[in-house]
Amino acid sequence: MTDPQLPAPKPTNDSRNYWGNAAEGRLVLRACQSCRTAMFYPRLICPVCGSDKLEWREASGRGVVHACTIVYRAPDQAFRARAPYALALIDLEEGPRMMANVTDCAPDSVHIGMPVTVWFEPRGQDVAVPQFRPTEER
Repeated sequence: MTDPQLPAPKPTNDSRNYWGNAAEGRLVLRACQSCRTAMFYPRLICPVCGSDKLEWREASGRGVVHACTIVYRAPDQAFRARAPYALALIDLEEGPRMMANVTDCAPDSVHIGMPVTVWFEPRGQDVAVPQFRPTEER
């Protein structure tokens, strides 16, 4: 379901590995080798202990909805055809929280505590954005 009209992320030096893995269908997180904290978004310093000894780890792709809203009026022309859609904060199994759309269900069926699994939406050549869909696994 590639939509060339949707904006693609612009990787930075800090996030290039994250976006490269997403394009290959893998959700990776930075993790601190000192305190073992997994983090999202990609950064160079651990927000818990301040260590710069970080590594990339593949995440399970599983999480639960922490909070959600339904977007009826998209903030950008590129997303208007998708409205209404569910936008959620997802608590990943590894600990970090990230924001993404919850797809493949009615937007008003998305609820706090709903188990979800990541999938990757293509956004042009060699670019994909993590999204989530409901899952029965837990």
